[in-house]
Amino acid sequence: MPRVPCITEMGMGVDVHGKDATKAARRAVSDAIRHSSLGFFRMLGKTANDMFVDVTIAVPNPETVDKDAVAKELPYGTVTVNAVKGGLEIPAEQGSDAIIIANAAVIVSLDKE
Repeated sequence: MPRVPCITEMGMGVDVHGKDATKAARRAVSDAIRHSSLGFFRMLGKTANDMFVDVTIAVPNPETVDKDAVAKELPYGTVTVNAVKGGLEIPAEQGSDAIIIANAAVIVSLDKE
């Protein structure tokens, strides 16, 4: 069944120490949804569990993102997480540490009936 995108939210998350792309990604998703309350489902005769949530995370090393951990940031719906190359890595002045910045796009869709 075709889906209709209803909401697009964007967020940014940072891991200041430890180069943890998953931590930055989780924070980016949290930032994206923090100011949202999707009450329109009731108007359509649906619940929040009827939604499909497609998350795209952009980080310098997408293969290091724990997609299951990121998906747990979303409380409802069928969640899919895709990690792609992007974001930003700012090397520390000393040592091997770096700041990792992740960007998230969270798209909520419903089945078209």
